Amino acid sequence: MDPQHALEIGQQAVYTVLLTAAPLLACSLCVGLTVAIFQAATQVHEMTLVFVPKIAAVMIGIVVFGSFMLRMVLE
Repeated sequence: MDPQHALEIGQQAVYTVLLTAAPLLACSLCVGLTVAIFQAATQVHEMTLVFVPKIAAVMIGIVVFGSFMLRMVLE
């Protein structure tokens, strides 16, 4: 295996990981931002309030985007 081929495989691996993780990270980011805005507006600064909605959003994201993520990994 030459260095060019190894570099190409590495680039494809990073690209696949980014495409696979992006939907779940986006869901988590949106929910976290929404909860943070809610906390700032109501002045409720409970640190554990963020975790349950984020976990729920990631679980829903796995259900919704699971087939896409599996297809990306298998290709």
